[in-house]
Amino acid sequence: MHWISYATPLLQGAWVTAQLTVYSTLLGAFFAFLFGLGKLSRYWPIKSLSIGIIEIFRGTSLLVQLFWLYFALPVLGQLAGVDLRLPPVVAGTLALSLNIGAYGAEVVRGAIQAVPLAQHEAAKALDFTARQTLWRIALPQAIPEMMPSFGNLAVQNLKDTALVSLISLGDLAFRAEQIRNFTQDSTTVYTVLLLMYFAMALVLTAVMKLLERSVGRWRARRA
Repeated sequence: MHWISYATPLLQGAWVTAQLTVYSTLLGAFFAFLFGLGKLSRYWPIKSLSIGIIEIFRGTSLLVQLFWLYFALPVLGQLAGVDLRLPPVVAGTLALSLNIGAYGAEVVRGAIQAVPLAQHEAAKALDFTARQTLWRIALPQAIPEMMPSFGNLAVQNLKDTALVSLISLGDLAFRAEQIRNFTQDSTTVYTVLLLMYFAMALVLTAVMKLLERSVGRWRARRA
């Protein structure tokens, strides 16, 4: 049972992974609404900026985005005389959240546009402003529709956190690789690693299901 000796460093790494997942998922949800609503904006500078950010982060590799923020951004800062070095946890969280935010933005946009046109016409008949229509009519109906997709994105984000090990952030994947390099026990280490990611994904899925049901009850009360 020599694998028990791996427990302490792996649990330390799992804690870092859990924190990174929570921070980047919450920040990613914020970016999703920011860019998704921006893409629906009537003001072309906001709409163009939102579309540009969405396409850049959906159309490029998360690994490249991570390396750019951690390695390339400080070089640009030096050229401009500004210190733009990011700690590994900040670079990892920012890369993950921007990436999930770009994909989530399309979920937000699609759910809002799926609200029946009759609802918007009714709001206009009641003399609602565009902002009132968004907050009182569109979003309360759209948010419950977004939740299953957001749950999938959250689980995908958990798995993507393994990439931060490449910038020496001591997450679960980084700790596992350290143990493997020291012991050369690849089978045991990677089997335990697989099971730990699977267990964390099950917990995250359960949390998102509870949140989905809570949002559903909130919508029912509003109705």
